[in-house]
Amino acid sequence: MTSNGEGGEVVAKRRRKGIKELVQVALRGGCLAASATAMAVMLTATEEGVADIYGFKLTLSSNWSFSPSYQYVVGACAGTVLYSLLQLYLGVYRLVTRSPITPSRFQAWLCFTSDQLFCYLMMSAGSAGSGVTNLNKTGIRHTPLPDFCKTLSSFCNHVALSLLLVFLSFIFLASSSFFTVLVLSTP
Repeated sequence: MTSNGEGGEVVAKRRRKGIKELVQVALRGGCLAASATAMAVMLTATEEGVADIYGFKLTLSSNWSFSPSYQYVVGACAGTVLYSLLQLYLGVYRLVTRSPITPSRFQAWLCFTSDQLFCYLMMSAGSAGSGVTNLNKTGIRHTPLPDFCKTLSSFCNHVALSLLLVFLSFIFLASSSFFTVLVLSTP
C-alpha cells in the first residue's frame, strides 16, 4: 500500500475513535442530567388532600421522605450524580487536552466496573420505588382503603416521572458500559 492509503486508514481510525469518545462523554452528560432531574423531581414530591372513605373525610399527606424506598431512590440518584459529574469532568478534560478518554486497560476496567455498579444501583432503586408506587396506585385490595393516587395525583405523578428518569439514567449507564466494552475489545 501507499503511504497515502495508510494515512487515510489512520485518519479514519482516529475519527471513529473520536466519535466513540464523544458518545461516551454525551452518555455521561445524559446520565448526569437524568439522575439530577430524577432527584429534583423526587425531592419536590409532596402533597396534601382529603379522601372520602365510606363517608368519612380523611386528610392525607404524603412526602417522598415518608417511604424508605423513595429515600433509597434519592440516595442512589445523589451517588450517581456525583459519579457522573466526576466522569463527565474527566471526559471533557481529556477531550480538550486531546488525550484518550480511557488511557489504559486498567482504567477501562475500572470505568466498566464502576458503570456496572452504578447501573445496578439505579435499577435497584427504580425497582424499589416502583413497588411502592404500584401499591399507591392500586391500593390494598384486601382492605377497604382506596388507591392513594386518586387523592394525591400530583404526588404520584412526581414519583412516576422521577422513576422514569431513574430508569433512563440506568439506560445511559448501561450504554456507557457498552462503549467501555468496545474500548476493551479493541487491541
